[in-house]
Amino acid sequence: MTDYKSRRTRLERQIGRLERLLVARRAISNRYAWSRLALFVGGILVALAGFYFVSGWLGWPLLVGTFIIFNVVARYHRRLDHSIARLNGWLGLKRLQLARLNLDWSALPDPQVPTLPDHPFEIDLDISGPRSVHRLLDTATSREASLRLRDWLTQTHPDLVATTRRQELVKELVPLALFREKLWLQATLNSSDLKTGVRWEGQRLLDWLRRHTTSLNLTPTLVALSVLAALNIGLFVLNRFGMVPPLWIATFVVYVIVYNVKGRDTDDLFYEAYNLRDGLARLRPVFGYLETYRYGANRRLKELLAPLLNKAARPSRQLRGLEWVVIGITIQRNYPLWLVLNALVPWRFYFCREILKRKADLEKQLPGWLEVWFELESLNSLANFGWLNKGYTFPSLALAEDKLTIFRADQLGHPMIPAEEKVRNSFSMETMGEMTIITGSNMAGKSSFLEAVGLNLCLAYAGGPVDAERLRAGLFRLFGCIKVSDSLTDGFSYFYAEVRRLKALLDAVRDPDPRPVFFLIDEIFRGTNNRERLTGSRSYLQALAGSRCVGLVSTHDLELIHLAELNPLIHNYHFREEVEGDQLRFDYKLRQGPSPTTNALVIMRLAGLPVPPQVGQPGTPKEG
Repeated sequence: MTDYKSRRTRLERQIGRLERLLVARRAISNRYAWSRLALFVGGILVALAGFYFVSGWLGWPLLVGTFIIFNVVARYHRRLDHSIARLNGWLGLKRLQLARLNLDWSALPDPQVPTLPDHPFEIDLDISGPRSVHRLLDTATSREASLRLRDWLTQTHPDLVATTRRQELVKELVPLALFREKLWLQATLNSSDLKTGVRWEGQRLLDWLRRHTTSLNLTPTLVALSVLAALNIGLFVLNRFGMVPPLWIATFVVYVIVYNVKGRDTDDLFYEAYNLRDGLARLRPVFGYLETYRYGANRRLKELLAPLLNKAARPSRQLRGLEWVVIGITIQRNYPLWLVLNALVPWRFYFCREILKRKADLEKQLPGWLEVWFELESLNSLANFGWLNKGYTFPSLALAEDKLTIFRADQLGHPMIPAEEKVRNSFSMETMGEMTIITGSNMAGKSSFLEAVGLNLCLAYAGGPVDAERLRAGLFRLFGCIKVSDSLTDGFSYFYAEVRRLKALLDAVRDPDPRPVFFLIDEIFRGTNNRERLTGSRSYLQALAGSRCVGLVSTHDLELIHLAELNPLIHNYHFREEVEGDQLRFDYKLRQGPSPTTNALVIMRLAGLPVPPQVGQPGTPKEG
């Protein structure tokens, strides 16, 4: 709690300081704007007065001096506006950090990754969506990195080597807060996507690279048009001096015909160039920053970024060259200038050929560069989560076949519950085939505890820190049956949807996969009547117990606690409550054994509903 308050106070102070700096610099920028206007108007008037009242020898120097001073002031103004843009970026970043720390969902970017249909646990654990762990963690500026983070959190077959590698990288990145923040700033300052909240898609750039690389040869057309352009200019000059008749008109007509006929071949390439400027403007400063950063003893980070650290062929330099070529093409936005340039020389064809040449080189290298960038962004999301939550730790993972590594958590918390409200619990499972039945009253914390276990396992397998003092776990296939819903579209009732889900779990347990299953079931068979629910639950849980799986089951069915008497692999735990006056008090502490009390009727009585006087009293013991 102390670490949380300290981090929050620090962020609030940083935000306040940035807001004050922005107010001051915007005031200066406004003064610069008025000064430029006054300088321009005043300088022109003084110069005109010099022309009119004195002579040109005074007017021209005044006019030139005005433009020189105006441009100097404009240059400083642009620098000031650039610093304001950077401060705005820093302020936006710090506000996002505070929102993540406080779980302020309204201040976080809207989720932009789709959910995975029929996934074993994504919906059950709120991996993606409006109030999801992915939305909380995701700091990526690219869509691919955001999707990669989602895939890490939802992996169904965690790999020990890959997870360990990510974990070691995240450990190196956690203390590098300034490195991550500057990298984020470089990726967003030069992008229009920052205002819209839309993620940049690297795939668009890759798709563009794969098109128009080999089928189009513009060299013959460029040579022919260059010869015609030189002939046009030469004949025009000779005609102006009266040396030849206006033959340039005939050659210019030929030039225009060839230009328009062959120009159709470049239309797609030409118009696609407009879409490249933002992507190149984003990548170049990012790669430039990564190329020059001093990584020190961060060996794994240097190994990850090795494809970007080649001093002989820096990615930023190559992208800069392509960016200038694209700028040359996009001059078409200034149509009068574009018309004049192409009338004189085959401007369009020259830059289109240059793009094709540079694309051929980039096609081999850019996919590798982007792969590194996407990986780093995804890792940074996990590292930032660890930096914000200093009390979190990195788990110890091993193969589930290791009898010492089934599941053990000390002071486990729910990462989606605010720090001020969070209650931690310790819990362990030591034997394969073990099952824990959790009973307790409504709102006592059963579902939240199941989610806490599942979410922390997802974070662990992704390579990130977990909300616990210590966590040791094997590699499992997670499976959840927590948030089952009916489907009117498919014609499924709630009960049938639950049956399908539990059947899928049973199939997963019986699957000869090397990784066992870790299941989480909330209120088993809640969609049917008491008698049939009890019979079905007993049979189903007995079928799971002792299989290649471990798991937790929450229930209101008190009779299910007797399964522990029949099978030593089944254990009972519970959450309890206390009634003080007219209020229920929950401590959300997990305890061994079945719950001794109920609260459903108590809640009904406190709400004013008709309840028999003897059964709705505080502390009513459970039957059975």
